[in-house]
Amino acid sequence: MSGVLRYSAFTKDPAGGNPAGVVLDATGLSDDEMLAIAAEVNYSETAFVLPGSGEREFDVRYFSPKAEVPFCGHATIATAVALAERIGDGLLTFHTPAGEITIETAAGTATLTSVPTSTSEAEPELVKQALEALGYAEIGDAPVHVGFGGARHLLIPLKDREQLRTLDYDFDALRDLMLAHDLTTVHLWWRDDAGLVHARDPFPVGGVVEDAATGAAAAAFGGYLRDLEGPQRFVISQGEDMGRPSRLEVDATREDRRVSVTGAAVVIGV
Repeated sequence: MSGVLRYSAFTKDPAGGNPAGVVLDATGLSDDEMLAIAAEVNYSETAFVLPGSGEREFDVRYFSPKAEVPFCGHATIATAVALAERIGDGLLTFHTPAGEITIETAAGTATLTSVPTSTSEAEPELVKQALEALGYAEIGDAPVHVGFGGARHLLIPLKDREQLRTLDYDFDALRDLMLAHDLTTVHLWWRDDAGLVHARDPFPVGGVVEDAATGAAAAAFGGYLRDLEGPQRFVISQGEDMGRPSRLEVDATREDRRVSVTGAAVVIGV
């Protein structure tokens, strides 16, 4: 485990944000070995880096303690900051199972630009079963969509901040439903005002109850809001209710359907 770095992403405080493992040289590691390392690290995600085809280009894979995922935003931010600390700030390119991700790094922060996002209205039966697993009899007025920004997320509006704060769900039921529909997280959100959204992301398919910051869901959600309301920029506040406050800055103004997500990352202890 000596080759595993530990960073917390979407925060400047090691006690906040979402922890990620980072392996900067995964050369020679098998899939089973990467999964075993991720399980031992026991963060929601660990990123594994391999040399790419060009300068400042890298092949990156992401493993939760239970399975590989195609893309992870907070581990991307953590990995980009770790690399920038070693090779200097500037543009990085990650080739991921979800596609090419570009990241701009500067002074301990990183801005990832996602693959093109897409959203579609969720099937009524999926929504019904998700709300049953989550224990919600009613939700907010916005439509429930499945959003994509490198991975698939179920985007559910809640009616108020208190409903978000009191999240308590059936872990096994939600996990099984998400696996059946290829969902990475359920992104529960409530908008405080035009510039601030509060969110929580159950992640039972990864073997953890909740993500403290979910960059991939932020990208998908940015695409969702842009599709519904037009181009915009806003901040997602996540992790507050689990004691790890996180700040994700979302820019959903690009014409090519990609969404940018910005955050800081810091080294944390073992």
